[in-house]
Amino acid sequence: MQFAFTEEQHQFKDVVKRFLREKSPTTEVRRLMETDDGFDPVVWKQLSDELALPSLIVPENYGGAGFGFVELSIVMEEMGHSLLCAPYFSSVVLAANAILNVGTEKQKLDLLPQIASGSIRATLAVTESSGRWNAAAVELVAETDGDEFTLQGEKCFVVDGHTAGKIVVVARLEGSEGDDGISFFVVDGDAPGLTKSLLKTVDPTRKLARLEFNSVQAEPLGEPGAGMGALTKTLDQAAIALSNEMIGGAQYLMDSTVEYSKVRMQFGRVIGSFQAIKHRCADMLLLLELAKSAAYRAAAALDEGDESVPVLANMAKSAASDAYIQIAADSIQIHGGIGFTWDQDTHLWFKRAKSSEVFLGDPAYHRELMMQRWGEGI
Repeated sequence: MQFAFTEEQHQFKDVVKRFLREKSPTTEVRRLMETDDGFDPVVWKQLSDELALPSLIVPENYGGAGFGFVELSIVMEEMGHSLLCAPYFSSVVLAANAILNVGTEKQKLDLLPQIASGSIRATLAVTESSGRWNAAAVELVAETDGDEFTLQGEKCFVVDGHTAGKIVVVARLEGSEGDDGISFFVVDGDAPGLTKSLLKTVDPTRKLARLEFNSVQAEPLGEPGAGMGALTKTLDQAAIALSNEMIGGAQYLMDSTVEYSKVRMQFGRVIGSFQAIKHRCADMLLLLELAKSAAYRAAAALDEGDESVPVLANMAKSAASDAYIQIAADSIQIHGGIGFTWDQDTHLWFKRAKSSEVFLGDPAYHRELMMQRWGEGI
């Protein structure tokens, strides 16, 4: 298989790159990671109005631009490279895809145009205290009272959950277990009975929240109890998008490390002239290119409707996780003592690499799931 960007995709990539390099320098990343909200509303409005990025994968009949996952992957790669602090992954990759996968036509017409315009920020709440991403770990219960549903329980590690105006919640029907009874619900961010708490995590550039639901009224998204397929599809799509974000971050680290090795002097010569450093940089490139191939192959497969998307998603996420964390660790070591300091920026990408490694499931989880799917003939 041969894969290359079209001329239009190259131009699109350049536009996104220029915008993000200007709006997300490391000084801005450092400023935003110290705030509770974790993003700049002005930049979010510019990103929405000038580039229309929240509308990217939303179909045109729902107010979007109607592009595919390759274009989304281009955006995610550039956001990972610039370490953009914004609720893009939560709103577009998680919430919008979940609504597209499970919502009724009326719900799509109501919610998606708002997400596409950037007028509301949304997120998807899946994980609970265990941090596991499989359906069996979902314990939050949707209790019924006639035709109405109320949510009782807790969600943890919800991306941008403390600032989202709409929250898509994965819950289970009363009396169900395992993969049965999985349902999607929509809750307003300021709903009565909902308590939101910002979590302190290893990566302050991506904000996570704990959400406590105490008899919170919720609107079913799609058919209650029939959400397992949509959950699986949404998480596979998210894994592919995250993989491309990760290769963007890994690309930044490799590039900055190679440049540093060309100017750092030791023993009267630049350290990049030493064979050991050359080998490490070559290993970085190998890991990065393997992960990039897996990530874009998975994105292209999504656009093509390829049946192998689930295993390709697992392959992409595990490869990108391994590459990013290894390149981040090597980058710090090649920078030497300065690489361990707060003032040097490498640690910002290292923390994102570590949080992304476990986000949506770690490499071991995805390799195990990939083998299970192969065994099932997927």
